Amino acid sequence: MADHDRIEGAAKNIGGKIKETVGKVTGDTKLQAEGKADQVEGKVQNTVGGVKDSLRDKA
Repeated sequence: MADHDRIEGAAKNIGGKIKETVGKVTGDTKLQAEGKADQVEGKVQNTVGGVKDSLRDKA
């Protein structure tokens, strides 16, 4: 089963993409930047979850 961090990270990444797109469409640079930051945070969290999965599978 996938680690909770992987699922939550993927959700943050998708949410960040949506925020970034809305920011571009509306011209809101702050929202656009927040979306990019959320994407980075989601990718990191997803990676951490992948490492946890790998360690659990080896154990």
